[in-house]
Amino acid sequence: MTTVLNAPNIGGNPLLLDKPEQNLHPRAITLLGAMIRSAATSDRQIVVATQSPTLLDEFRPEEVIVAGRVGDATRYTRLDAKRLNTWLTDYSLGELWLKNEIGGR
Repeated sequence: MTTVLNAPNIGGNPLLLDKPEQNLHPRAITLLGAMIRSAATSDRQIVVATQSPTLLDEFRPEEVIVAGRVGDATRYTRLDAKRLNTWLTDYSLGELWLKNEIGGR
């Protein structure tokens, strides 16, 4: 994972990561989030599928798109930082996801 995130010519564009936090120590998940943010540039998009509140905490609301089920379809919704502003004074994004305030559960 470290090699793929730190070598710009490896992994393709967009780079898709499915549950990259699996089997990592919680502190390593925080470092992984920092590496993902650092590797994502205007020339390189990184898409991460996760169920980790710890990893979610490493991103800003406007960087998060939540997938949710609506009937037989999947709906993708970008988080609205203004709507979440009051919540984010007391809770992290990961905590809001666990409370089902941002969907995706």
